Amino acid sequence: MKKILAILLTLLLLLNIPVSASAIEVPIVFSGSDVPVVALFGDGEAICDEEGNVLFKFSEILNLFNGSDEENGEESDNSTMEAVINILQPFLVEGILLDKWDGYYEALEKEIGDLFTEVRFDKNGECPNNTDIAPYLKDVMADKMKTDYKAINGSYYVYDYQFWYDWRHDPFKTADDFHYYIEEIKKTTGCDKVAILARCLGSTVTMAYIAKYGTDSIYGVAFNGAVIEGAEIISESISGKFTIDAEAINRLIGDLSATGTLNLDNFVSSSIDLAIKSGLIGTVTETVKNTIYSKVVKGVTSALALSTFFTWPGYWACVSKDDYTNAIEYVFGDENSSKRTEYAGLIEKIDKYHNEVQMALPSLYDEIENSGAKIGVIAKYGFQLAPICKSSDQIADQYATLTKASFGATTADTIFDTFSDEYIEQRKAEDKDKYISPDKMVDASTCRFPDYTWFTKNISHSYWHDFETALLYKVITADTQYTVEDFDCTQFMVHNNETGEIFPMTEENCHTESWYKEGKPAESFIGKFIAFFRALINWFKALLGRL
Repeated sequence: MKKILAILLTLLLLLNIPVSASAIEVPIVFSGSDVPVVALFGDGEAICDEEGNVLFKFSEILNLFNGSDEENGEESDNSTMEAVINILQPFLVEGILLDKWDGYYEALEKEIGDLFTEVRFDKNGECPNNTDIAPYLKDVMADKMKTDYKAINGSYYVYDYQFWYDWRHDPFKTADDFHYYIEEIKKTTGCDKVAILARCLGSTVTMAYIAKYGTDSIYGVAFNGAVIEGAEIISESISGKFTIDAEAINRLIGDLSATGTLNLDNFVSSSIDLAIKSGLIGTVTETVKNTIYSKVVKGVTSALALSTFFTWPGYWACVSKDDYTNAIEYVFGDENSSKRTEYAGLIEKIDKYHNEVQMALPSLYDEIENSGAKIGVIAKYGFQLAPICKSSDQIADQYATLTKASFGATTADTIFDTFSDEYIEQRKAEDKDKYISPDKMVDASTCRFPDYTWFTKNISHSYWHDFETALLYKVITADTQYTVEDFDCTQFMVHNNETGEIFPMTEENCHTESWYKEGKPAESFIGKFIAFFRALINWFKALLGRL
């Protein structure tokens, strides 16, 4: 796999890196159940060729930053990057000087697309070259389908029946395979129903399954870090709702450092902060915006989308209903464009999911609840979205806003704000103040399932803590529908990064954000002046620490 992937899509890829949960004691202990649980997750599995050789895996993307791929005999980042730049440069110059951009768009799509040849889909949204998840995983699933783990272990446990799938595919196609897997488990175990534990993209497959096959086989269903209502890091980045926010870049660095995903030398991070506070980064980005941004935004969006991740119907499922129309236009052009004809097969797949799942979510939620299935939802927050998103100052888990991941929670206006006293008093008058988080940033009363939804702060989207899994497992296999008041834990929990422990959220431990002490970026001249000198002092301190 070529290292250029890391250079092109650093932000998106960094935010998708799965991190293994540490083995710690949690308030809710794993226990067995008489109900088999089928677990399905997101895009963590590698994409392989037919021999099982890894072609693409998000979790290994950081390895691509460390020099050349000598063991694989690949060329260095520099030579690959130079080749791409040399090809694109004449078309970019033509665009800037003559305002002719079509050649640049076409060259960009071809050159970047060549780097993704092994993993991108064709124009019908289908896999053209038999790439898939690792072959051994399919063998594992075949064995699991024929094994009654309760007969062996006395109970069913959370990872007895894990469903692995190629997450690039149309969720409806995957739902057919998921249905077959569930039916085989039912035959093997003699159980009429199974419980489903879905994380991330697994939530889109689960909802496609329910839309197509109903809820008759579902005992309980849990969602953790769900993206069925959309994920802004994808949805906004291909629908024209993106920008470059210098302060958000700084906050992202802090988030990644806090979670151990990225470790920058203190001098480097201080230098970046100084550049932001001095206005240098803001000036550069504004200049770029005012010159060529408006000319290239749609063409570049389309070229990058169709040469990389957005030939994958599975990622289109993360585009929200509000962004969908703009995303289609940005990627495929207007209704009469040649690209709409060229990519008609792909568009048909993503339209089907949009219409039959995204637009039908309220009725699908009703169907789950009315079936008597047990329900559990966990939404994460305490982080911001990538700085390319217009919503980067919204309360989020690095991938999706909390409002979407929780199916409707009301949040404070930005990551720097809390609810007003008037808002909280209004909730008290309605006897709903118990749903307000101790940090006064979240109101769970407006969630679709307010009494079955838990919140974990300071756990990013791609970190699946044992506490979360144990809680949801217990909820969806129980004899009765548990609510947020049925456990020793509270509706709002907070994670300690240093110890890995989970605690009930209080007003004392709730401020975990890396930017909390700095507060909202200064807007006045005096405020900016003070912020600059603070950054300058910190820079000198970091410099002296290096000497």
